[in-house]
Amino acid sequence: MRLLLLAAAAAALLLLQVSAFGAAPGEPLLGGWTPIKNLSDPYVREIAEFAVKTHNDDANTGLLLKKVVKGETQVVSGTNYRLVVEVKDGANTKNFEALVFDKPWEHVRRLSSFKAVHGRA
Repeated sequence: MRLLLLAAAAAALLLLQVSAFGAAPGEPLLGGWTPIKNLSDPYVREIAEFAVKTHNDDANTGLLLKKVVKGETQVVSGTNYRLVVEVKDGANTKNFEALVFDKPWEHVRRLSSFKAVHGRA
């Protein structure tokens, strides 16, 4: 009887956790950041190019995108992309973290931040 009660309590706790956080154990939480598995995906590259171009337009710089070093997504009322991009700045190579909000069904895309990454990305 005691074992049955403990098992029922554990099952109830698990159900409460799933309903409270929106994910089963081992699954990403709703609203949490999820690593991008394929950094060379053309859509990820498009987001990175948008970030660099928008930054160049805003800051009057001439950075050139080399590659996406690291990336994560967050599902909100669209998708946030947090990307670490490697760029050429003249003869120098630099890393920046870009945060882009994308909502393609409403034709909305905006650069939320673009900041230098110091040290290893």
